[in-house]
Amino acid sequence: MDTWCREPTSTKLGFVPDTTPDPHGLFAIDHPHRELLDQVLDKWSLEVLNELCEQPARFSALRRAIPSVTQKSLTATLRRLERNGIVERVTLSTRPIAVEYRITPLGKTLRPPVDVVLAWAAQHMPAITAARLRFDTAADDSTLAGRR
Repeated sequence: MDTWCREPTSTKLGFVPDTTPDPHGLFAIDHPHRELLDQVLDKWSLEVLNELCEQPARFSALRRAIPSVTQKSLTATLRRLERNGIVERVTLSTRPIAVEYRITPLGKTLRPPVDVVLAWAAQHMPAITAARLRFDTAADDSTLAGRR
């Protein structure tokens, strides 16, 4: 079992006092949690959920809405989301028979936590961009130094 922020953390810059542990217990990331997060919060799943939050859609409509996803990846993503109860596959009684995908009530509960993570990312993107630049510059410098 992994734990996260069990104790206040320290960084190269010093102690970070605002990362206190949860008073209700440890933040534990067990295998089932890790597996679920991997399956539900990956790149294509978030794109599919974004589309299905607006309205149900057929496979071809999802492909048009997410043009960079391959048919194989979209199929696998929809199956994972369906297996986890986030999306449901509904057979429509039309001629010819059609299938559409809908977000489930359980799937709708994912929206608020995802919105919080996206808001965090938007708020901190300048700091993240600066950190990436520092890291990439340091990595490039060490690569060049190693070639000498």
